[in-house]
Amino acid sequence: MRLIGMLDSPYVRRVAISLNFVGIPFVHEPVSVFRNYDTFAAANPVVKAPTLVTDDGITLMDSTLILDYLDRLAPPDRRLTPDTIAAFVHSQRILGLALAACDKSVQLVYEHTLRPPERQHQPWIDRVRGQLRSAYRLLESEVGSGSAWLIAARPLQADISTAVAWHFTQSVLADLIAPAEHPALFTFSKRAEALPEFLAWTP
Repeated sequence: MRLIGMLDSPYVRRVAISLNFVGIPFVHEPVSVFRNYDTFAAANPVVKAPTLVTDDGITLMDSTLILDYLDRLAPPDRRLTPDTIAAFVHSQRILGLALAACDKSVQLVYEHTLRPPERQHQPWIDRVRGQLRSAYRLLESEVGSGSAWLIAARPLQADISTAVAWHFTQSVLADLIAPAEHPALFTFSKRAEALPEFLAWTP
Protein backbone atom coordinates (compact mmCIF):
# COMPACT_ATOMS: atom_id res chain seq x y z
CA MET A 1 0.00 0.00 0.00
CA ARG A 2 1.33 3.44 -0.99
CA LEU A 3 0.47 6.75 0.65
CA ILE A 4 1.40 9.66 -1.58
CA GLY A 5 1.66 13.24 -0.35
CA MET A 6 3.62 15.53 1.93
CA LEU A 7 3.27 15.39 5.71
CA ASP A 8 2.88 19.15 5.93
CA SER A 9 -0.65 18.47 4.67
CA PRO A 10 -2.94 17.70 7.63
CA TYR A 11 -4.96 15.40 5.36
CA VAL A 12 -1.93 13.28 4.47
CA ARG A 13 -0.76 13.23 8.07
CA ARG A 14 -4.11 12.08 9.50
CA VAL A 15 -4.07 9.13 7.09
CA ALA A 16 -0.46 8.20 7.92
CA ILE A 17 -1.12 8.31 11.67
CA SER A 18 -4.34 6.33 11.25
CA LEU A 19 -2.54 3.64 9.27
CA ASN A 20 -0.17 3.27 12.20
CA PHE A 21 -3.00 3.04 14.70
CA VAL A 22 -4.81 0.31 12.78
CA GLY A 23 -1.58 -1.57 12.09
CA ILE A 24 -1.70 -1.58 8.29
CA PRO A 25 1.76 -1.52 6.66
CA PHE A 26 2.37 1.03 3.93
CA VAL A 27 5.06 2.95 2.07
CA HIS A 28 5.00 6.72 2.29
CA GLU A 29 5.99 8.65 -0.84
CA PRO A 30 6.55 12.34 0.04
CA VAL A 31 5.59 13.84 -3.32
CA SER A 32 4.50 17.47 -3.48
CA VAL A 33 1.48 18.53 -5.53
CA PHE A 34 3.34 21.78 -6.26
CA ARG A 35 7.01 20.88 -6.68
CA ASN A 36 6.50 17.38 -8.14
CA TYR A 37 3.29 17.83 -10.12
CA ASP A 38 4.23 15.50 -12.98
CA THR A 39 5.46 12.78 -10.63
CA PHE A 40 2.24 12.99 -8.64
CA ALA A 41 0.15 12.98 -11.82
CA ALA A 42 1.78 9.69 -12.85
CA ALA A 43 0.22 8.05 -9.78
CA ASN A 44 -3.01 10.06 -9.76
CA PRO A 45 -3.84 12.33 -12.72
CA VAL A 46 -6.16 14.38 -10.47
CA VAL A 47 -3.06 15.30 -8.38
CA LYS A 48 -4.88 15.30 -5.05
CA ALA A 49 -3.17 14.66 -1.73
CA PRO A 50 -3.45 12.33 -0.05
CA THR A 51 -3.58 9.59 -2.62
CA LEU A 52 -3.63 5.97 -1.48
CA VAL A 53 -2.77 3.15 -3.89
CA THR A 54 -4.11 -0.13 -2.54
CA ASP A 55 -2.33 -3.45 -2.74
CA ASP A 56 -4.65 -4.24 -5.66
CA GLY A 57 -3.50 -1.12 -7.51
CA ILE A 58 -6.69 0.88 -6.96
CA THR A 59 -6.12 4.61 -6.52
CA LEU A 60 -8.14 6.33 -3.78
CA MET A 61 -8.20 10.02 -2.87
CA ASP A 62 -9.68 12.32 -0.21
CA SER A 63 -8.57 11.57 3.33
CA THR A 64 -12.06 10.90 4.68
CA LEU A 65 -12.83 8.36 1.95
CA ILE A 66 -9.44 6.71 2.43
CA LEU A 67 -10.01 6.44 6.18
CA ASP A 68 -13.42 4.88 5.61
CA TYR A 69 -11.72 2.20 3.50
CA LEU A 70 -9.01 1.62 6.11
CA ASP A 71 -11.58 1.20 8.87
CA ARG A 72 -13.12 -1.65 6.88
CA LEU A 73 -9.72 -3.34 6.67
CA ALA A 74 -8.84 -2.92 10.34
CA PRO A 75 -9.48 -5.60 12.98
CA PRO A 76 -12.54 -4.73 15.09
CA ASP A 77 -10.46 -3.87 18.15
CA ARG A 78 -8.35 -1.38 16.18
CA ARG A 79 -11.03 0.42 14.21
CA LEU A 80 -11.09 4.17 14.64
CA THR A 81 -14.84 4.66 14.29
CA PRO A 82 -17.07 4.01 17.33
CA ASP A 83 -19.73 1.31 17.16
CA THR A 84 -22.74 2.84 18.89
CA ILE A 85 -24.86 5.41 17.07
CA ALA A 86 -24.57 7.97 19.90
CA ALA A 87 -20.78 7.75 19.94
CA PHE A 88 -20.68 7.78 16.13
CA VAL A 89 -22.74 10.97 15.89
CA HIS A 90 -20.54 12.61 18.53
CA SER A 91 -17.45 11.55 16.61
CA GLN A 92 -18.86 12.88 13.34
CA ARG A 93 -19.56 16.26 14.92
CA ILE A 94 -15.99 16.55 16.18
CA LEU A 95 -14.60 15.38 12.85
CA GLY A 96 -16.65 18.01 11.05
CA LEU A 97 -15.20 20.71 13.27
CA ALA A 98 -11.63 19.42 12.90
CA LEU A 99 -11.92 19.20 9.12
CA ALA A 100 -13.48 22.67 8.96
CA ALA A 101 -10.49 23.97 10.94
CA CYS A 102 -8.14 22.28 8.47
CA ASP A 103 -10.03 23.57 5.44
CA LYS A 104 -10.16 27.15 6.67
CA SER A 105 -6.49 27.10 7.67
CA VAL A 106 -5.54 25.85 4.21
CA GLN A 107 -7.72 28.50 2.55
CA LEU A 108 -5.97 31.26 4.47
CA VAL A 109 -2.52 29.88 3.68
CA TYR A 110 -3.36 29.65 -0.01
CA GLU A 111 -4.90 33.13 0.02
CA HIS A 112 -1.72 34.69 1.39
CA THR A 113 0.89 32.57 -0.42
CA LEU A 114 -0.64 31.83 -3.83
CA ARG A 115 -2.89 34.81 -4.59
CA PRO A 116 -1.25 38.14 -5.49
CA PRO A 117 -1.85 40.81 -2.81
CA GLU A 118 -3.80 43.02 -5.21
CA ARG A 119 -6.27 40.19 -5.79
CA GLN A 120 -6.87 39.29 -2.16
CA HIS A 121 -10.38 40.14 -0.99
CA GLN A 122 -10.39 41.26 2.65
CA PRO A 123 -14.10 40.58 3.33
CA TRP A 124 -13.55 36.99 2.20
CA ILE A 125 -10.44 36.66 4.36
CA ASP A 126 -12.36 38.04 7.37
CA ARG A 127 -15.16 35.54 6.78
CA VAL A 128 -12.76 32.58 6.61
CA ARG A 129 -10.96 33.77 9.74
CA GLY A 130 -14.29 33.94 11.54
CA GLN A 131 -15.16 30.40 10.46
CA LEU A 132 -11.76 29.19 11.63
CA ARG A 133 -12.14 30.84 15.03
CA SER A 134 -15.62 29.37 15.43
CA ALA A 135 -14.40 25.87 14.60
CA TYR A 136 -11.69 26.08 17.24
CA ARG A 137 -13.98 27.66 19.81
CA LEU A 138 -16.36 24.70 19.45
CA LEU A 139 -13.50 22.19 19.44
CA GLU A 140 -12.13 23.75 22.61
CA SER A 141 -15.51 23.13 24.23
CA GLU A 142 -15.51 19.49 23.08
CA VAL A 143 -11.96 18.83 24.26
CA GLY A 144 -12.51 20.55 27.60
CA SER A 145 -14.73 17.77 28.96
CA GLY A 146 -11.91 16.44 31.15
CA SER A 147 -11.49 12.97 29.60
CA ALA A 148 -8.13 11.97 28.16
CA TRP A 149 -9.71 11.12 24.81
CA LEU A 150 -12.83 12.43 23.17
CA ILE A 151 -14.94 9.35 22.45
CA ALA A 152 -13.45 6.26 24.08
CA ALA A 153 -10.69 5.11 26.39
CA ARG A 154 -8.26 5.05 23.48
CA PRO A 155 -7.64 7.50 20.61
CA LEU A 156 -10.10 7.24 17.74
CA GLN A 157 -10.37 9.20 14.50
CA ALA A 158 -11.95 12.20 16.22
CA ASP A 159 -8.87 12.45 18.46
CA ILE A 160 -6.41 11.98 15.60
CA SER A 161 -8.01 14.54 13.35
CA THR A 162 -8.46 17.12 16.12
CA ALA A 163 -4.82 16.87 17.17
CA VAL A 164 -3.60 16.96 13.56
CA ALA A 165 -5.75 20.00 12.78
CA TRP A 166 -4.46 21.88 15.83
CA HIS A 167 -0.84 21.05 15.04
CA PHE A 168 -1.27 22.21 11.44
CA THR A 169 -2.96 25.49 12.33
CA GLN A 170 -0.31 26.21 14.95
CA SER A 171 2.39 25.64 12.35
CA VAL A 172 0.91 28.14 9.89
CA LEU A 173 -1.46 30.48 11.79
CA ALA A 174 -0.34 30.54 15.43
CA ASP A 175 -0.83 34.31 15.51
CA LEU A 176 -4.51 33.89 14.64
CA ILE A 177 -5.43 30.90 16.85
CA ALA A 178 -3.57 31.54 20.11
CA PRO A 179 -2.81 28.58 22.42
CA ALA A 180 -3.51 30.78 25.44
CA GLU A 181 -7.12 31.08 24.27
CA HIS A 182 -7.44 27.31 23.73
CA PRO A 183 -5.80 25.70 26.79
CA ALA A 184 -7.72 22.42 26.51
CA LEU A 185 -6.71 21.96 22.87
CA PHE A 186 -3.12 22.86 23.69
CA THR A 187 -2.97 20.19 26.42
CA PHE A 188 -4.84 17.65 24.32
CA SER A 189 -2.49 18.19 21.39
CA LYS A 190 0.59 17.69 23.57
CA ARG A 191 -0.85 14.40 24.84
CA ALA A 192 -1.59 13.16 21.34
CA GLU A 193 1.68 14.34 19.78
CA ALA A 194 3.62 12.39 22.42
CA LEU A 195 2.16 9.08 21.20
CA PRO A 196 4.46 6.94 19.02
CA GLU A 197 1.92 6.90 16.18
CA PHE A 198 2.14 10.69 16.01
CA LEU A 199 5.87 10.93 16.58
CA ALA A 200 6.47 8.61 13.64
CA TRP A 201 4.77 11.09 11.29
CA THR A 202 5.89 14.55 12.35
CA PRO A 203 5.96 17.07 9.46
